[in-house]
Amino acid sequence: QVQLVESGGGLVQPGGSLRLSCAVSGSIFSINDMGWYRQGPGKQRELVARITSGGSTNYADSVKGRFTISRDNAKNTVYLQMNSLKTEDTAVYYCNAVGMEYGGRMLERFDYWGQGTQVTVSS
Repeated sequence: QVQLVESGGGLVQPGGSLRLSCAVSGSIFSINDMGWYRQGPGKQRELVARITSGGSTNYADSVKGRFTISRDNAKNTVYLQMNSLKTEDTAVYYCNAVGMEYGGRMLERFDYWGQGTQVTVSS
């Protein structure tokens, strides 16, 4: 089993910053892609940013230049630095990790989600 635990959400004023963290633990063999998604009130879940094991990144147009995704492979942790936050960034933010885990005698692909962390941008 693989677990994802997120932290760092909260209430911040417009223009402020937050840093989200997501630690992956369990029977991990390798982690390939890691990413952050969000789901605002009345909206579908959408991609915010993703990062490969090699460090390549991609971002939603709405967050380019404001958010930065990074990862610490030694700690199996992915981060999302969010600057210049706007009210429209208010959402539940979910971490996602894709990789390979030990499953008995074989390695098995995993694709897990965190429980979500609330980010509220309001004055």
